[in-house]
Amino acid sequence: GILLFLGNDESPMNYEDNPFDFRQDSSFLYFFGLDLPGLAAIIDIDQGREIIFGDDISVEMTVWMGPQQPLMEKCELAGIKELLPYSKLQDYVDQAKSKKIHFLPPYRADQTLMLSELLKLAPAQVAERVSRALIDAVVDQRSIKSDEEVAEIEKALVICAAMFQAATAARLENQRPPAIAGRMAAIAASRGSAWSFAPILTPHGDILHGGLHPDPLQDGDLLVVDVGAESPEGYASDITRTLPVVGRFDSRQRELYTIVLEAQRTAIDAIAPGKRFLDIHREAATIICRGLKEIGLMRGDVDEAVAEGAHALFFPHGLGHMLGLDAHDMEALGEDAVG
Repeated sequence: GILLFLGNDESPMNYEDNPFDFRQDSSFLYFFGLDLPGLAAIIDIDQGREIIFGDDISVEMTVWMGPQQPLMEKCELAGIKELLPYSKLQDYVDQAKSKKIHFLPPYRADQTLMLSELLKLAPAQVAERVSRALIDAVVDQRSIKSDEEVAEIEKALVICAAMFQAATAARLENQRPPAIAGRMAAIAASRGSAWSFAPILTPHGDILHGGLHPDPLQDGDLLVVDVGAESPEGYASDITRTLPVVGRFDSRQRELYTIVLEAQRTAIDAIAPGKRFLDIHREAATIICRGLKEIGLMRGDVDEAVAEGAHALFFPHGLGHMLGLDAHDMEALGEDAVG
């Protein structure tokens, strides 16, 4: 059949010509390499065709944007030799109605509406037509990182490390997390990068996704910093560290930090080709449970606690996640499908 990929469009922030920063769909970026809004693509398996659907900017827009490289030239650089106007996408899909049309789960409302229009479905029916076969094929391919992809992730990690250095260059006490995040964002911006996900800087590690904590940091606080940056090609980094605001841990904080550090180092030593990630996760969970029992925060049999999932009270996120063009790589394809 045909594989249908919708690129992302601009998303207006408060009116049409004032959009949020553009971010291309990760699977579209992976397969077609075109970091531009207003595109769609089809891979026609039966005919052996790869087609981009899109349009060059208008003469009127050239006044504001300056001369642009023709879209056909950008397609050729990406190895794609066929470009059709975006208006032809509906015709192509209509002519392919007798074939199987494969597409990935949409995660934006405009994508759902576009698929609804293209496929003559009610918006609520679009999710029912998502291709399980395409999800599995994309996950199989994107899970294996080429040397070039690993190099991009390393670039993103270098940027992120520099962001952490900026965050800790001055004493954290009495600083507000938004100001610290601003210094980190400035480092990313100066290197042509941006956040790979909304930053987390909070002294409340039990509430990770409550936004940036607004109040000044105080003596005795621990600051959780969970941030990432993107490489020039859109690959993500994601580093989390817990920092004592006054530069040193008290005795209780040091006990907890040491338990986490032991779990991390054990996992790093254990990971190897052929090892099941789940087994290493359980080993880390066991170390955490054992340590928490030793300092009186947990009770009972450690192995039984891990088997029953009791560690998740303190370790809700697990040992780690896939990394690639997304900080949680391919998260939009479904957590159960990846890793």
